[in-house]
Amino acid sequence: MEINLKDKVAIVTGAASGIGLAIAERFSAEGAKVVLSDLQSEKGIQSAERINGLYIEADLNLRTDCKTLVDKTVEEFGTVHILVNNAGFQHIAPLENFSEDFWDKMISVMLTAPFLLTRYAWPHLKKQQWGRVINMGSVLSVRASAYKACYSTVKHGLVGLTRVTAIEGGPYGITAHTICPSYVRTPLVENQIADQASVRGMTEDEVVEKLIIEPTALKRLLEPAEVAALILFLCHDEASALTGAPVMIDAGMSSG
Repeated sequence: MEINLKDKVAIVTGAASGIGLAIAERFSAEGAKVVLSDLQSEKGIQSAERINGLYIEADLNLRTDCKTLVDKTVEEFGTVHILVNNAGFQHIAPLENFSEDFWDKMISVMLTAPFLLTRYAWPHLKKQQWGRVINMGSVLSVRASAYKACYSTVKHGLVGLTRVTAIEGGPYGITAHTICPSYVRTPLVENQIADQASVRGMTEDEVVEKLIIEPTALKRLLEPAEVAALILFLCHDEASALTGAPVMIDAGMSSG
């Protein structure tokens, strides 16, 4: 299916690498005007130049930066049609050792920021009677994992935010989705393998085989391009009846 996003304006957070970059690349290839946001300014600028997008640095831990990101996008392109709340990070530790600072920052960046960005984009989405809000969840949006207290919490929270967004946005042609992937081959996953091994007393190979590959039906990691392709489909008008529910792309992990 050919999906034409010509004249659509998309904001993608966490877009300097991994899933965010794959989404930005796919949107650009389909004709969208893409705003890439990240804290990795060198990578973000290079990626934006390569796909003819616009890089806007934003610290999503700061509420002022969330508003500035939307304001600058609208100033440059006149509106916003698609918001992809993808930015995130991991902190792996037992509950009794879980860093309170990391807890506060993860809630801020991965749950409060998606709410704020949706809120700031909302008047533009309503005015044009069309919009897509994509929240990057996880298989941990519908289940839990030891040593990931805050990550599991924010990913569950995104499902609630998505459902409210879908209900309030329905009359205005706005759909909302929580994308729920299993482990994706990204720098984030590669970096957490060592952390998982340390916390669980396993080797890195054991982490990959027992925690990442074994629980899936397909016995493999996902690729960023697979997640990007799903999101692209959800932005198509033929997907307009899909809204509000978690969208699983987890290699069958939640089936067991």
